Amino acid sequence: MIIDLANTSTRKIQDALTATRHRMGGPATGKVLTLIVVTDEAAQYDAIRAATEVAREHPCRILGVIARGREAESRVDAEVRVGESGPGETVLLRMYGQLAEHADSVVLPLLVPDTPVVTWWPGEAPVKPGAEALGALAQRRVTDSTRGTDPLGTLKRLAGGYLPGDTDFAWARVTPWRSLLAAALDQPHDDVTGARIEADSGSPSAALLGGWLSVRLGISAEISESRGPGITAVRLSTKNGEIAVTRPDGRVATLSRSDQPDRQVALHRRSTSELLAEELRRLDPDEVYHEAVQRFAKGLEAASAQPAPAAPAAKSAAKPKAKKS
Repeated sequence: MIIDLANTSTRKIQDALTATRHRMGGPATGKVLTLIVVTDEAAQYDAIRAATEVAREHPCRILGVIARGREAESRVDAEVRVGESGPGETVLLRMYGQLAEHADSVVLPLLVPDTPVVTWWPGEAPVKPGAEALGALAQRRVTDSTRGTDPLGTLKRLAGGYLPGDTDFAWARVTPWRSLLAAALDQPHDDVTGARIEADSGSPSAALLGGWLSVRLGISAEISESRGPGITAVRLSTKNGEIAVTRPDGRVATLSRSDQPDRQVALHRRSTSELLAEELRRLDPDEVYHEAVQRFAKGLEAASAQPAPAAPAAKSAAKPKAKKS
């Protein structure tokens, strides 16, 4: 059921949600969290669809916040969806004028009482998610640095503004890689002396995976460019050979060790809904992500602090004087 409410208020939205639940015979409770999706009109369809798919695993109230017409008169238009494609409730809030600058005042009364709040920015990440009004309402704040115009610059900025509860889809994308590498290193092996990650240019996921390997193994991780898609290989160097995970097609990976036959493992690139579902499974601060993103930021600082190589001295154009005999 879909109810359109033009130039409305939070009280009317709450009444519409209550009336719809009673009409459909749904329970008054049963939501495990509130998911705030901060997006724009162009991206809202895909973002809300992904959130709706996730609501099948995590029944929640989805609040889509869309800022429109900042020069217009302040008002909010709402679209209430209940029972459309999942057990949750979805409310799209289109805010106009100055009201768009104070979206938290509209969202706060619509939060499900006594449940956690997660805020997700599917597009460009804010400078400091925890300092945003809608971010301050949440225990968990999810961004996607790959959506920025400068993904690695966005990741560095997020590292500088990190607060407990922040996370990024670039980190969730490497969860299968971390699981596979951890399983490979659980078997007897020689000391790992170095690592090389191959990925498409400017990959935040590769940068975070390199930071994680550096922290856990105490080594330096080199990142080299490949054709993609995403991360295509991780190679760990040991004195008796290489432990390698290669995935050139984005679907199936090959685990290679010098002392064992190759093994193939499913390692597909995950959809937005799969990434979001993973982030909603834990609502406490992700300290491992914090360590990885901080190591990445420190690596950038160390690289920028190194002095540039001196330019070679210019050769004199004058001919050498002939020595006197």
